[in-house]
Formats: sequence, structure tokens, C-alpha cells
Amino acid sequence: MTDPILEVRDLDMHFPIGGGFFGKPTDIVRAVDDISFDVMRGETFGIVGESGSGKTTLGRCIMQILKPTDGSIKFKAKDKAPIELVGGEKDKLRGIWRDIRMVFQDPQSSLNPRLRVIELVGQCLRKSEGLSGQALADRVGNLLEQVGLRREFLLRYPNAFSGGQRQRLGIARALATQPELIVADEAVSALDVSIQAQTLNLLQDLQEEFDLTYVFIAHDLAVVEHVCDRIAVMYLGQVVELSTTEELFADPKHPYTRALLEAVPIPDPRARRGKRAPVAISDGSASKTGCRFASRCPHATALCQQSAPPRKVINGADVLCHFAGEV
Repeated sequence: MTDPILEVRDLDMHFPIGGGFFGKPTDIVRAVDDISFDVMRGETFGIVGESGSGKTTLGRCIMQILKPTDGSIKFKAKDKAPIELVGGEKDKLRGIWRDIRMVFQDPQSSLNPRLRVIELVGQCLRKSEGLSGQALADRVGNLLEQVGLRREFLLRYPNAFSGGQRQRLGIARALATQPELIVADEAVSALDVSIQAQTLNLLQDLQEEFDLTYVFIAHDLAVVEHVCDRIAVMYLGQVVELSTTEELFADPKHPYTRALLEAVPIPDPRARRGKRAPVAISDGSASKTGCRFASRCPHATALCQQSAPPRKVINGADVLCHFAGEV
């Protein structure tokens, strides 16, 4: 994990709001605001945060499902020059989508119920490689076996499968073009806990087998701790802390990261004794001038309310806080 496969710089995704059908927008929502990070080849890079933090929007900007307002996203495939995704021409980007694929959150809605498995998984192979007939059936059959499904499922429709099996179909579809980078957006959040574990183990096995890089978007801290090498914590459109998984869980530097960790349920009542109540973090309001977390941070001062915090590097962790390392 020495060279970056993905470089995100100063990325913005702003949505205008208000104004009605003909009126001018009265404000903007900064869903992604001035975000920069690298994803190293071969790693699993986690993006976590509560609902509304902007993590799914960030994933869709990477995939160019949403066109960013500003910034840069460069992707570097093996033995190829880096390619700028933001503002790129469709013809140039079309070949990139073989190397970057996405696994969506809801396997029920992301699979067309009118298509059989061979069409769902093989659609991109038909377009990109011109496969058809037995050659297509063989290739899709191999993909099904790689994700733990049987070849006999080729002619079935998605509604014949369980939720876990449908997510495996989504993973098989993502693997079809032999990608280098997979963006997994809440890939296990809609599954039962036992099925989550199976799917996570499958993703890790596939990563080893095919030398994959993952951008893993989730809200479940136990999941990202299990699978991710590094984690970016998002709050209201900003990355407030970016660190290795080990460092983040052992010594969180940002008050919001601590609040997230303290909100994780602990089954053992004895382990909960002496643990202070978590900070309220579900309010979507934010300061437009100072720190966005200031209104619910237990350490906030007048400086936090008035001035946007600088980004600091502490023990290898990238933290957006005035008092990082002091509180």
C-alpha cells in the first residue's frame, strides 16, 4: 500500500435549496465540503458518520453519479496514467468504469426485478467485451461461484433470492469487469447480523484473491473496525478525523469521533459503569462561521463558535479541531 489508486482534493458537492420553482436559491447545503484524502492501492478505506453526514454523497461523487461542484478526483489504474474524473468527457470515462465499480446499499432496489441473473450480472460483459451465448453463461457462472452461489441460478429472477444472496449478486456484478477499485456503499447494513458476517468475510476473501481496493462506506463502527485499514470520520460534509483504524479506536482525537465511539452499545452492564453519556450528535444544524460541531461539543469555546478550525496532524491522525491533542 505505497501508491495511491485514488486522489481526492478539495472536493465540494453543494446543493441549492429554497427559492421555489422560478426563484433563485436562498441557501446551499454543503453535503461535501472541501474534502481531501488518498486511497492507497490494496487497502480498505472506511468512511463513517451518522445519517446526513455526506458519506453516501461522497461515494456517489467518486463514481460520478453526482457531478461535484468543485475539486478533483484522480484515479490511477495499474500501468496507466492518472485520469481526472471530475469534468471528464463521457467517452474517456467509459473505459474507467471497468476499473471502478460500486456495490449499493439495498440489494432489493439495485437489481432490476425483470432481468434474469445472467442478464443482471452479464450486462456489462455484453457491452464491454461483446460476450454472448455460452461464453457469457460460462463467465457469469464462474462469477456466481466466486461469490458462493450456484451456476443453476443463471436463469432465476432476483425475487427468488434472499437478501444476502441478492447482495452477493450485486458483488458478482461489480466483479464482472475485473475492477481495481470497488466503492461499497453500506453494503451490509440492510442484512441480518449473521449474513453481514458472511458478506464481510466474502469481501475480504475476494480482496485477497483479486488484489482489490475498497472504499467502504458505513455507519456501523464495529463493521469498519473489522474490515478497514484507515478510516475517515465525516460530520456535516467534512472529514473531521482521518486515521488508521487501530489509532482511531485506541485514541480518538476529535470530540465527534469520541461521541460516536461512546454511543456504541455495550452489552455488559459492568463495562458501562463510569462511562459518561454520549454527546447528542443527531441534530443537523451547523455553524456557518465556526466549527460545525461546536453547538454540541463539550469542549467548545468562543473561538470554536467564531473561527473555522485548522487541520492538524497528531500521531499520524489528520484532525479538524482547534484543540486537537489538548482535550
